[in-house]
Amino acid sequence: MFLIDAHLDISTNAIEWNRDYRMSVHDIRKSEEGMTDKIDRGKGTVSLPELRKGNIGLVVATQLARFNQNNGNLPGAGWNSPHQAWAMSQAQLAWYQTMEMEGEMIQINNISSLENHVKLWMDESKSNSEKPIGYILSLEGADSLINLSYLEKAYAYGLRAIGPAHYSTGRYASGTGTTDGFTPMGKDLLKEMDALNIILDATHLTDKGFIEAMDLFHGHVWASHHNCRSLAPHQRQLSDEQIKILIERKAVIGGCFDAWMMKPNFIQRVSNPAAFDIKIETIIDHYDHICQIAGNSLHCAIGSDLDGTYGTEQSPMDLDTIADLQNLTTLLAKRGYTEKDIENIFHKNWLRFLRNAWA
Repeated sequence: MFLIDAHLDISTNAIEWNRDYRMSVHDIRKSEEGMTDKIDRGKGTVSLPELRKGNIGLVVATQLARFNQNNGNLPGAGWNSPHQAWAMSQAQLAWYQTMEMEGEMIQINNISSLENHVKLWMDESKSNSEKPIGYILSLEGADSLINLSYLEKAYAYGLRAIGPAHYSTGRYASGTGTTDGFTPMGKDLLKEMDALNIILDATHLTDKGFIEAMDLFHGHVWASHHNCRSLAPHQRQLSDEQIKILIERKAVIGGCFDAWMMKPNFIQRVSNPAAFDIKIETIIDHYDHICQIAGNSLHCAIGSDLDGTYGTEQSPMDLDTIADLQNLTTLLAKRGYTEKDIENIFHKNWLRFLRNAWA
């Protein structure tokens, strides 16, 4: 089944992890044998060939470059000025553009490009090897926008979604692990995003920031990679009240496959998914919870965050590569989901959201 994944840090892996995503996952792993600079070396799960193998023809692909405000070794951190972070985001953009020139990827940024791309991927007479991976460009953490004039620059090159926060403090909004909300500059950012019809990604917002965003931002909202706090208690996850608000805003929530977000008490970069019996099917517990609150299957989907600075050591124990997400078809059916429900989760919910946002 055609699958849309709403959160992959592809360019971060290509530029900062120095992974050639044109290669197979297993060849990338082999190239990293003996490397110890990052915990997930030799354990990656994503590549362009694996996306094609998994019939994952459209992804939301990020730029991630953080301004280092004494945050330590956080994902995307380490840049000592917003100007350097902007430069890194442009290096990541250049990689996507290079993949476009090579026919490996194609940017999707409006309704016509979306419909043409979906039609191509639904055409089973053509091999997936002949099809480019479509990508919608998203910015995870807004630190790299030096000032608000850079928002229009980014929109011009195709940026269509922004998660203002990431981990710890941020120039525009505080994120996971903190309690503050939006800065004054961040509140202005929300207004400018509204004016440009840029999608707000609620992922990583604090509880305070979430409330502020829902009050100040009147455009289209999604939660690209977010699970349920009632099942995995942590501020990083969505509370039931937040889920209800997102449903009222016609949002879609992408289930995340980072093991620590799937079951309670898992310690990042320490615990073993097998010890917690964390499998691909575990995400269905989160889907069930969202569907029960919504009364339907229209608000949950896939935002895997695979290779989001972790690999198989922090992924479901039965997942070797991202192509294994296709196993959700049978797993969902066994849990009582109809074919229509499965189509909603695999692609129809994201497509409906985008068609409404870009109409």
